[in-house]
Amino acid sequence: MCVRVDCTEAYAAAKRFGYSFFLYCLYQSLAAAQHVEAFRLRMEDGYLFRYERIDGGSTLPRDNGTFGFGYYTYSDDIGVFMAEATLEVERVRATTEFERRNVQNVIRYSALPWIDFTSLSHARRYSVGDSAPWISFGKMTETAGRRSMPMSVHVHHALVDGVDVGQYIDRFQELMGRP
Repeated sequence: MCVRVDCTEAYAAAKRFGYSFFLYCLYQSLAAAQHVEAFRLRMEDGYLFRYERIDGGSTLPRDNGTFGFGYYTYSDDIGVFMAEATLEVERVRATTEFERRNVQNVIRYSALPWIDFTSLSHARRYSVGDSAPWISFGKMTETAGRRSMPMSVHVHHALVDGVDVGQYIDRFQELMGRP
């Protein structure tokens, strides 16, 4: 599903506190996921698992044109999360390694700040049992003094229904509106 998210207050807060806007969105997205049980469910080897905590993973561009994968441990304390996530971004960007952790308690993130998309499909290998949600953030635009961006939420339908995605999007929007 693709939706448009108002990020006016969130953008202002990220700038006020000196946070990366991408990491701020990722944090609020993870905070929302902690409150929607379906987003904490995973299928592993044919069994259903419910994780107590969902972390994040994202692609990160490097100056040499390659990319790496960053992994972020969720914390209820945004300051702790931001400090650790910023170090992780710096670590991944400073290396040439292509590290891909085999973890399931994540949401997989990507950012496409160049594209104001209205639809998005993720490349997938269906032979690999990956039931983690995939969330992408798009280009932020401004209209009449309000900032917004597209967000794509791709889920495993055996675990997450439309009502769950709706609850997640509502919670995320709420968190983005009251930073």
